[in-house]
Amino acid sequence: MTTPIPAALFADPAPEARLERAADALTAHGFTVEILDDAAAARTRIQDLIPEGASVFTGASETLRLSGIDEDINTSGRYQAIRPRVLAMDRVTGADDIRRLLASPDVIVGSVAALTETGSLVAASGSGSQLPGYAGGAARRIWIVGAQKVVPDLSIALRRVEEHCLPLESARTQVVHGWPSAINHLLILNAEPYPERSTVLLLREAIGF
Repeated sequence: MTTPIPAALFADPAPEARLERAADALTAHGFTVEILDDAAAARTRIQDLIPEGASVFTGASETLRLSGIDEDINTSGRYQAIRPRVLAMDRVTGADDIRRLLASPDVIVGSVAALTETGSLVAASGSGSQLPGYAGGAARRIWIVGAQKVVPDLSIALRRVEEHCLPLESARTQVVHGWPSAINHLLILNAEPYPERSTVLLLREAIGF
């Protein structure tokens, strides 16, 4: 029988000590990590991390939407924004071009469903569109992660995906698209072998799912 997990573990910001443990573990695994106070700080910091003119794909993320980062990247004109370009393309005749654009941008920006204190990132997706870039197709990877996503270990991270994130994302997609979401694709990143390729902006506040 599965032991119930208090809802607060998945919804409330983790305390500073847990954030620091997660940051230390990620750093030991090759990720670049910055602990920031809030989404506003991440919104400012990300402008320093992305070169002007770079091709940038923003993965679907409530964290990016709520923080304003998605809008900054896709409407500012500072970058070659991939998401609006793809949305304007024909999904059938342009399928191959869409696939290539999404898989290998200069920079991919997004979030994850969970981050463990042992230094793993867990990303889930219904379409899988952001996962090639997350897995290594993008030259640079940047994730903005709210403090409520920090969990003790991988087993709890997977439960967070299924028990907390999926119901919230399904409610969102039901309203926006008319159908529920699903965990069709799951990516676990345990280490970064290439220095400075991957950056995690870990926030002290909760934001997103």
